[in-house]
Amino acid sequence: MSKREIIQTDKAPAAIGTYSQAVKTGNTVYLSGQIPLQPDTMALVEGDMVAQIRRVFDNLQAVAEAAGGSLADIAKLNVYLIDLSHFAQVNDVMASYFQQPYPARAAVGVAALPKGAQVEMDAIMELDG
Repeated sequence: MSKREIIQTDKAPAAIGTYSQAVKTGNTVYLSGQIPLQPDTMALVEGDMVAQIRRVFDNLQAVAEAAGGSLADIAKLNVYLIDLSHFAQVNDVMASYFQQPYPARAAVGVAALPKGAQVEMDAIMELDG
């Protein structure tokens, strides 16, 4: 079994529970769910849904970079939305953060998310070995 390396950065929100921002095993990095928290204040970002989605991608990007990668290295992205009608906005914002080939992705409607967030995303990233 590969040694596990814990990834942590203050450029993304601190973990608000019993988990790590990301865990690297071999060339694979498992990024924990990110909600639209500002890293410096740990408060939800103010603004509309697009602002919330951007903050989540910014948080994921910070953790990916701390692990030695980038959003381009994400192989699988999971999106959790309180309201699936916001899915088109996720696509629009995602197009400004990702280029083809896009990662595999799932979008799931959920009843609630931590701290009353409207969106959460987690990812699996594969780094070059």
